[in-house]
Amino acid sequence: MMSGCTQHHVALGQGKDIDDVHLYAATFPIVGSVSERFISYNIEMLELTGGRFWKPYGSEPSEKPDLFEYRPPINLENSRLRASARGLAPAYVRYSGTWANATVLAKDDQQSPSAPEGYDGVLTREQWRRAVEFARVSDAEIVTSMPTSVGSRNADGIWRPDDAERLFAYTSSLGGRIAATEFANEPNLIGGTKPPPGYDAAAYRRDFGIFATWVRSRSPDTLVLGPGAFELGQGSAFPPFIKKLPTSEVASAGASRPDVVSFHFYGALSQRCNGTKDIDRTSDTWLSKIDTAIADTRHVGDVINPSAPLWLTETGETACGGNPDAKTFADTFRYVDQLARSALQGVQVVMHNTLAASDYALLDDRSFLPRPNYWAAYLWKRTMSDRVLDSRRAGITSDMRIYAHCQRGVSGGVTILAINPDPAASRTLRVKGRADVFSLTQVENRPGNAALNGKVLQLGDGDSLPPLIARQQTDAITVPRASVNFIMVPSAGNPSCLF
Repeated sequence: MMSGCTQHHVALGQGKDIDDVHLYAATFPIVGSVSERFISYNIEMLELTGGRFWKPYGSEPSEKPDLFEYRPPINLENSRLRASARGLAPAYVRYSGTWANATVLAKDDQQSPSAPEGYDGVLTREQWRRAVEFARVSDAEIVTSMPTSVGSRNADGIWRPDDAERLFAYTSSLGGRIAATEFANEPNLIGGTKPPPGYDAAAYRRDFGIFATWVRSRSPDTLVLGPGAFELGQGSAFPPFIKKLPTSEVASAGASRPDVVSFHFYGALSQRCNGTKDIDRTSDTWLSKIDTAIADTRHVGDVINPSAPLWLTETGETACGGNPDAKTFADTFRYVDQLARSALQGVQVVMHNTLAASDYALLDDRSFLPRPNYWAAYLWKRTMSDRVLDSRRAGITSDMRIYAHCQRGVSGGVTILAINPDPAASRTLRVKGRADVFSLTQVENRPGNAALNGKVLQLGDGDSLPPLIARQQTDAITVPRASVNFIMVPSAGNPSCLF
């Protein structure tokens, strides 16, 4: 018996209630907090400029398309896209990605979109103006990274802040602000930063020092993020042609240490990049892969800046645009569990890649209609506060995972996140008093759609987001099979949740 919780476990049955678990929400202690912008998202720099990005899979799950396809610049003025982004507010929007390493802001409105020498792409002033405006209307603070390709350097290969100055100055002229910035996207994959020949970790740390010093002088309220390294789940490997540097070697300490320790995480490469095809999506082996990435990043952070918070500035189902199932309800178990695990382990911000591009996006990349992961994020925003509780006192069975935060907007209230991946059997949780239950499930025979308490979730007139109507239960809470459940207990009286 665990303090604050009793649990009775019986063998799995088929199609009937099992695991009668008693949860004493009033006793869960607080273990930390996350940012109010905890759930955030990426819009790739290549989406702003247009270009060849990960090509979505075809209608057949086994079909492997060419790696890339051209897409025009994303329409950031689309009313549906804006409405969906506002549904996740407040947030951070990160305009970055591998292509940002070699993309430069145009010097004026007349500059040709053809890339100058030393760059691969040009971000026009109109494209950046729309990005700044999108962030403003979406209540999303801007995060980005700097160009680091050969064109951004002097004759000796040393990075210059000229391009960064142009970006910061133009952003300010638009009434915008860059809230946080990484130097380069994924510097441990050093070839992707498009550096000069012979570039090594020592040269990178030198340039990061120039960058950090410049940012703190130019824009003292902008957070410096780093190292922003790509962490791949254990058991997965990069192709041999990708040159890697150890994360510790691209992490700067001393005066140029970052304000925030950032990292990127994918559990595996997608089948598009000859990575993992068959994933046991509800297994602890798959879901726990992020634990090692967090621990490794925390170790680096303890060396370079022990007091700095952790941010996960890019993540998704799998790298290279995701697998075919990334767009379906099958991935919602991973997404929500990853959010909860990250919060419990001190990660303060999680930026999903992407908002609306390729298979791992929260929104369909053509219609901008919400996918199941979007609805999970939408529910999280409305039920979970920034105070993280020690849900481990509830116990985590081999087939159900339970987490908890203080309830959003209710003093003393607790929201329990109960994930039941079992496709055959429901569960029963017992709490004290009334609970408002939001059960998210797949729509039958429609894996790309989600239902809330049995009702299909969809946008309303004018692309309005639907009202969230709870199922009220007292004492005994039914957790449906194959479901993600946000269970609000407003009368929990948890002293850690009083305000």
